[in-house]
Amino acid sequence: MRPTNVRDPKYFHKVVDCQWACPAHTNVPEYIRLIAHGRYSDAYMLNRESNVFPAILGRTCDRPCEPACRRTRVDEKPVAICRLKRVAADLRDDISDRLPKAPMKSNGKRIACVGAGPASLAVANDLAPLGYEITIFEKLPVPGGLMRSNIPAFRLPETVLNEEIDMILGIGNIEVRYNSSIDSMKALLDMGYDAIFVGSGAPRGKNLDIPGRYDTDRIHIGIDWLESVAFGHIDSIGEKVLIIGVGNTAMDCCRSSRRLGGKDIKVMARKPRGYFKASPWELEDAEEEMVEILINHAPKAFVIENGKLRGMMFERVEWEIPAAGGEPTKSKVVETIFLPADDVILAIGQEAAFPWIERDIGIEFDKWDMPIVDKATYQYTRPGIFSGGDAAWGPLNIIWAVEHAHQAAISIHNYCQGLPLSERLPWDMNLSSAKIGLHEWSYKNDYNPVGRQKMTHVDLTRRFEKMNIEVELGFTAEQVAHEVERCLNCDIQTVFTDSLCIECDACVDICPVLCLTIGKDGEEAELRARLSAPAKNLKQDLFASGPLPQTSRVMLKDEDMCVHCGLCAERCPTGAWDMQKFDLLIPYAGKAPEGGAKAGTSCTRKP
Repeated sequence: MRPTNVRDPKYFHKVVDCQWACPAHTNVPEYIRLIAHGRYSDAYMLNRESNVFPAILGRTCDRPCEPACRRTRVDEKPVAICRLKRVAADLRDDISDRLPKAPMKSNGKRIACVGAGPASLAVANDLAPLGYEITIFEKLPVPGGLMRSNIPAFRLPETVLNEEIDMILGIGNIEVRYNSSIDSMKALLDMGYDAIFVGSGAPRGKNLDIPGRYDTDRIHIGIDWLESVAFGHIDSIGEKVLIIGVGNTAMDCCRSSRRLGGKDIKVMARKPRGYFKASPWELEDAEEEMVEILINHAPKAFVIENGKLRGMMFERVEWEIPAAGGEPTKSKVVETIFLPADDVILAIGQEAAFPWIERDIGIEFDKWDMPIVDKATYQYTRPGIFSGGDAAWGPLNIIWAVEHAHQAAISIHNYCQGLPLSERLPWDMNLSSAKIGLHEWSYKNDYNPVGRQKMTHVDLTRRFEKMNIEVELGFTAEQVAHEVERCLNCDIQTVFTDSLCIECDACVDICPVLCLTIGKDGEEAELRARLSAPAKNLKQDLFASGPLPQTSRVMLKDEDMCVHCGLCAERCPTGAWDMQKFDLLIPYAGKAPEGGAKAGTSCTRKP
C-alpha cells in the first residue's frame, strides 16, 4: 500500500467528519472550542466566514454534520453542533466592526442577482467587498426568499432574519430592487450587466392532480400557503386539516395550522416512517404539538359535495421492503378509507420554474425543463450567467445554497477578470502542534460521558398564542458547558513521523480502541483485515506510513476507530506521534486562503 499523502489537505479534512459533511465546510471543532472558552464573537465570525448565516442556520439547518459526528460511535448521539452554532450567535457581542466592507471605489463591474434569497445574498456577501456593484431583483417587498416566506416565525424569528440579512446589505455596493420580478432573461441581458446570478429558488409547489382537485378553494399548495401566512394574508384555517406529504415543508404546514386554529391535524405519508424526508427533530416537534402522522396512505381523490370540501379518499397500502435496502415497492391495497377535512395542504415537493427564460438565447435545458448548470463552474451554457441554490438543482437546505453561492462567486469573479472559470485556488492547511508540555495538550483530551443536552421548549400552553413565539429557547449556560465537552476534537490530528519510530509498540499497547497496528505492508484490502481491529468502514481512509527504520514494516491506523485521545503521542518515547491541530484553509472569490502555505504543500507551525 502506498504511504498516505498527508500533504493533501483533503486527507485530514476527511478525518474531521463533521466538517467534511458540511457543504460549506464550517470548522466545527474550532468554533465549539471557542464557545467553551466563552469566545462567542470569535465563534460567530468563524462560522460566518463559511456559512454566512450562523444565527439563521443555528435554527434551521438540516444538520448534515450531525449524522457524521464521531460521537455517535461512542454513545449514539451526536454533538448538538447546530444548536451550539445558535449559542455563538445569541451570545456574541457587537461584531459590526469585524464585518466585511465594500471598498471606497468600485471596480467598475456590475452583477445582477435574481431573487434575494440565501444564494443571492451569499453571492453579494462574497463579491461586494471586492468592489463589485450588486443589484438584486426581488419580487417580494422584503429580502430573504424562502427563509422569510417558507420558514415560520416560531422557528426563525423575524428579528434574527433581518439582522443577518442587514449585515450583508450593510457591506455597501448592494442595491435591492423590491417588488421587481424578472419576467424576461432577454430584458435582463439588455441591461448590460457584466454577469448574472440566478438565485430564484424553487418557487413552485408540486400539485396533486387527482379527482376533485379543482372543484374547491380549500386545497392549498404548501409553499404558497406558508407565504400567505408569513405575510398575513391568511390568519385562520378549518379545524380538520390534512397535510399531504411528509417533508420539512409539511412539518411547517402542520405546525402553522395548529397555530391558526386547526385542532384535528393529520400528516399523510405514502410510505413507512423510515422513508420520510422530514428531519427527525422536525417530526418530533410536530408530534409534540399533537399532530398525528399516518403512514402508508396514498391519496386517491378529494371528496367534494355541493362545491364544498368534505375530505379525502385514501388507499391504505402495504409495502415490500427490499432486504438490501433502497426504495420499497407497493405490494397491495389493503383498503380504501375516507378522512374528513375542512382544508387540505399539498406539501409533496417543490420545483424551480423558468417561464421567464427564453429558449432562443443560448441557454440549454434538460429533460426536466431545468437550465443546464455546470457543476464545476456553476455557469449556464450561455457564458456570463450563473446559478446556485434551489434554482440550480432543485430544493436543498440553506447551507447548500450558501456553498453554491461561494463557488458561483469565484466563477463570477474569474469571468469578470478574464480568468478561466476552471482556475480555482486549491485548498490549503495548517498543522500546529497541540503539545504544551511533556504530557500536556492545548485541548482537553479526556472523554466526558455526559449525554446530549435536551433543548428546552416553550410550554404547549403558550406557544400557540401567537405565530411568532419561538418554540426553542436555546441552551442554558449549564447545558452549553456540558455539550461542548462532548466534542471529541477530531481536528486535533494524530501526525506520525516514520523516521522517529523505534517500533517499541508502546502506542499500539496503549490505544484504547485498537486503531493502531505495526505490520508488514500489503494491499489495502488485505491490510484492513489484519489490523488489531478489522477496518470495515471503507468510506474512511486507512493511514499507512512509509517503511519504518528498524524492520521496514509500516505503521497502520484505522481513522474510523480513532477518537483522538492523544494517548499514543503521550506514550511515544521519541515523539514519532504528535497531536496537531488541523486548519482547513478555504479560498473564496478573489481571496486566497489566509495563513496558508504555498499551494500543494503542508504547513507545520510549532507554538
